[in-house]
Amino acid sequence: MKSVLIAIDVLSDWTGKIFSFLILLITAVILFEIVARYIFGMPTIWAYEISLALYGIYVALIGAYSLVHGVHVNVDILYAQFSERTKAGVNLFSWLIFFLWCGALAWIGWIRGLESLMMGERESTAFACPTYPVKLSLAIGGTLLLLEGAAIYVRNLYTLITGRKIG
Repeated sequence: MKSVLIAIDVLSDWTGKIFSFLILLITAVILFEIVARYIFGMPTIWAYEISLALYGIYVALIGAYSLVHGVHVNVDILYAQFSERTKAGVNLFSWLIFFLWCGALAWIGWIRGLESLMMGERESTAFACPTYPVKLSLAIGGTLLLLEGAAIYVRNLYTLITGRKIG
């Protein structure tokens, strides 16, 4: 079991590391638009849509990385005072809401993403950027969040039962 949990963590970690570099591409696209618009007086029709799509993909695919590294925002006023076992019990309850949300994100994401891919859906703008990469990234991101959430849930369950943490 421990090796499965570690494999999920490694997948989440590497997915986040790989897709974190999208921020550099987004920055380059925006910089290109600024130079084209304000220095050469030739704005593009594609930069805004591309940067928005890339940012959507970026946000969708680094969520599991944030989970594995524990950088999501927590409200710790009472929680910090709890023992590890009590924290695990509280987490088991609150993660049920997380699973409902991520399950819906993954389920609807796959349905809408595959529909979008099959029909070659595009934005209704002059540039007509494809929408299926963003929709599919939501499905993949939701699935990665579910996997990482399941790994954390198993760890909390183990801690609740045994009083010890698992790798």
